[in-house]
Amino acid sequence: MRKVVLLCAAGMSTSMLVKNISVAAKEEDYEIEVTAHTISDAKSVVPGSDIVLLGPQVRFNLNGVKDKFPDIPVKVMDMEAYGKMDGKKIVALIRKTLND
Repeated sequence: MRKVVLLCAAGMSTSMLVKNISVAAKEEDYEIEVTAHTISDAKSVVPGSDIVLLGPQVRFNLNGVKDKFPDIPVKVMDMEAYGKMDGKKIVALIRKTLND
């Protein structure tokens, strides 16, 4: 099972996206655990994860998060996929990044 951490500004809209990602992953028989947190929680929630996805509104933190966690892939979610809460597109990004 893959551990996926979503980071955004307040955690509200991203927490809604968690459900859509989970549903899309289940439809593909892809086992993941997805959690949403604020960017300020990164230090405590990122360790042990397989991938970190940043919401578009915190994309300016990309290099900082990569620097703090050099062994964990960090990507910015596509603004359109994020805005449309497109779980399938986000699952595709996760799978492509992790070569699953």
